[in-house]
Amino acid sequence: MGHQRPYSSADDDAALAQACRNGDLAAFECLVQRHQRLLLNVAFRMTGVYEDACDIVQDSFLAAWQKIADFRGDAKLSTWLTAIVVNLSRNRRQQMQQRDRREAYSLNAPIAGGDGDDPPDPPCEAPSVLERMEEAELRMSLRRCIDALTPEFREVLVLRDMQEMSYEQVAAALKLRDGTVKSRLFRARDAVKDCLKKAAGLP
Repeated sequence: MGHQRPYSSADDDAALAQACRNGDLAAFECLVQRHQRLLLNVAFRMTGVYEDACDIVQDSFLAAWQKIADFRGDAKLSTWLTAIVVNLSRNRRQQMQQRDRREAYSLNAPIAGGDGDDPPDPPCEAPSVLERMEEAELRMSLRRCIDALTPEFREVLVLRDMQEMSYEQVAAALKLRDGTVKSRLFRARDAVKDCLKKAAGLP
């Protein structure tokens, strides 16, 4: 085990990755704290099931620790970690489909960006309650439309539009050319728009 020291936000990913290669667990713990929220968002949007997303992130960090020597800095560390999450999410979705799990569509499933708690229902605020219901319904429809995409289209949409990664970062994470990313993203956006129109009963 290499020499360990305290790490902070002042340490860049490259320095932390190098320390990890030397067996420094403190540096790895700093990376986990720095990137786990991003990776959890990606995993949750890929799978739609919070518990599965948590498992995927844990497995991803374990894999990252085991494979940290393979990280050469050709891409950002966050992009490399995202690629691991995407691969494990693909595997988990295949398992979910085999089990025909439907938790992602449950009305009690956590809404993206929320903590999964039921919204308060004060008796004198009917308009705001209605607005929250409409917003939740729209998010549920959006999630269903994204979930209906094939994996190659869902992945580019999640990383580019929902995680706001650059085209270059998406291409690196998915091992695709920039042109392929843009083409898939265009088709994914069109498919989601059509799906939402149908959900709203529009022609």
